[in-house]
Amino acid sequence: MTDQSAHAARLTTREAAERLGVKPATLYAYVSRGLLDSRRDPGGRGSTFDPEEVDALARRNRRESAPGTEVTQRIRTGITLIDKDRYYYRGVDATELARLHSYETVAEWLWTGRLRPGIRFTAPAGALAAARRAVAALPPASGSADRLRAAAVAAAVTDPVRFDLGRDAVLGSARMLVPTLVDALPPLGGPSGSRAGASGTAGASGASGNPETSGTSGTSGTESIARRLWARLTPAEPDPAAVRVLDLALALLIDHDLAASTLAVRVAASAHAHPYAVVSAGLGALDGPLHGAAGGLAHRMLTEVLERGSAAAVVADHLRAGRPVPGLGHRLYPGRDPRAEALLTALEAIPAAAPALAAAREVEAVTARQMALNANVDLALGTLSAGFGMATEASETIFAVARTAGWIAHALEEYGEQPLRLRPSGQYIGPRPPRPLPAPEI
Repeated sequence: MTDQSAHAARLTTREAAERLGVKPATLYAYVSRGLLDSRRDPGGRGSTFDPEEVDALARRNRRESAPGTEVTQRIRTGITLIDKDRYYYRGVDATELARLHSYETVAEWLWTGRLRPGIRFTAPAGALAAARRAVAALPPASGSADRLRAAAVAAAVTDPVRFDLGRDAVLGSARMLVPTLVDALPPLGGPSGSRAGASGTAGASGASGNPETSGTSGTSGTESIARRLWARLTPAEPDPAAVRVLDLALALLIDHDLAASTLAVRVAASAHAHPYAVVSAGLGALDGPLHGAAGGLAHRMLTEVLERGSAAAVVADHLRAGRPVPGLGHRLYPGRDPRAEALLTALEAIPAAAPALAAAREVEAVTARQMALNANVDLALGTLSAGFGMATEASETIFAVARTAGWIAHALEEYGEQPLRLRPSGQYIGPRPPRPLPAPEI
């Protein structure tokens, strides 16, 4: 505080709140976040505030609320921190959480800040039946993103409390929506797939390396999301170790700060769209080669490497055609992508994944001769799907199911903010008005 302000009359809590245009509770939130300093009134009647500091914060708030202000600069989040070559869920190392706990447990941590090992999510019968009918009505060429969007819309209309944006109601919808999306996807046949189609689960029972991912076959509430998703990705029997790697991938991918789909979710939540609509917005933004489908591009590349027996030839073809090599580099990590590192390391323990893993390592080594690019999570997802004999789009399905929990976490945050705050103004570059009415074309 300057000498001049030291002699100025300090503001009471009420005066400071009025000057900022906020409630006293918000004023003290500013104090707790370090945006304002307060002093106890010598008379013991409350806190006082430096008027110059209050005015400076008011000017800053006006600048952040001005039309054209960068939207992402106004989104403060307590969900995920990306720092150098690590990332953290609510301050806890995300890769460690994913290694030790199931996808559902990590989702609950993001939603509530509570760790609840062994929790299971259950799809309501009505929502699941509607979602399955919607998915079955789509053309055969529909992709996984199309099926997930259809399932989300169908499930929404069966939930009469979807417009209740209170925290408990949103959490209840989230715990029902995630398993509904998974169980609405058609199983891919085989013994486990047949059971999945009958019961809504992934089938065979058995213990995995993590007790949270094991369960008893029979009802959709007793199997983990990873076990149930397995049957939607491959007809192969769910080997416990392989299912554990799938569960690890889901937990690693739950959130990654303000990715494109997450920003779309925050905008929808800012308009108070219900949780199902919010997830639909995320799925729409995810449906592109630069985001959710990037793992599929890596899958195709690795399959070609295995067919041709040479990563060098495949990398050369990509570069000759002016295409980037899929699955390499990430603008948020100067070194290695911790998600890729954790997932590729886990795949080393799976013999069936060895050929695909070797292909991925060779791609990384070949490009490293000329470019300092490391494997990102898309290459790791492509390695997982190719290594387990899954379809090309399996990585997109994994990504979308995983990220659904993160989108709900961001929606919960955004519902607590001022509505419609994420409304930038466009910078108009068209012809200046007024212009005459255009002549009709003949």
